[in-house]
Amino acid sequence: MPYQVTPTPIEGVLILEPKVFGDARGFFFESFNARDFEQATGLQRSFVQDNHSKSAKGVLRGMHYQAQNPQGKLVRVTQGAVFDAVVDIRPGSKTYGQWFGLELSADNKKQLWIPEGLAHGFLVTSDSAEFLYKTTDYYNPVFERSLLWNDPDVGIDWPLHLLDAAPLLAAKDASALTLAQTAEQA
Repeated sequence: MPYQVTPTPIEGVLILEPKVFGDARGFFFESFNARDFEQATGLQRSFVQDNHSKSAKGVLRGMHYQAQNPQGKLVRVTQGAVFDAVVDIRPGSKTYGQWFGLELSADNKKQLWIPEGLAHGFLVTSDSAEFLYKTTDYYNPVFERSLLWNDPDVGIDWPLHLLDAAPLLAAKDASALTLAQTAEQA
């Protein structure tokens, strides 16, 4: 099997660990193969967009989602390390309002499958990090939304102790809505 797949407490969110071949020269692995992804996860998805960001230590991006045209995401880190988090905001989901987080790093090579309808974000815990993700729908700025990263009703346990200062946020993320407010808008 090309991936080891581990379910998480959030319905549909999966940790994928690719088979890595390494020796004294370095390493090789297939970071994505559509046939192997479908076989390992049981999911048939078409990815339409790849995104790549680089961020400094302490940058917190998220918790992002699209109100329409929701994006499924396959995410990974190619340089550095992040604490990656998802929140289930799918109305009627058994895990609605729950969160899950884990470290993604260039060293551990883990990937996270995030189904459509979840809010997603990450905190850079290394000096810098390069973050890549494949999406199942196109980015649509008209429907972009942010869930408040520190909503006390959600309670994400961000590893802020790893930072030298408060997290660095974009204005849209600092003024994002709480889970209760997003539910009122739905």
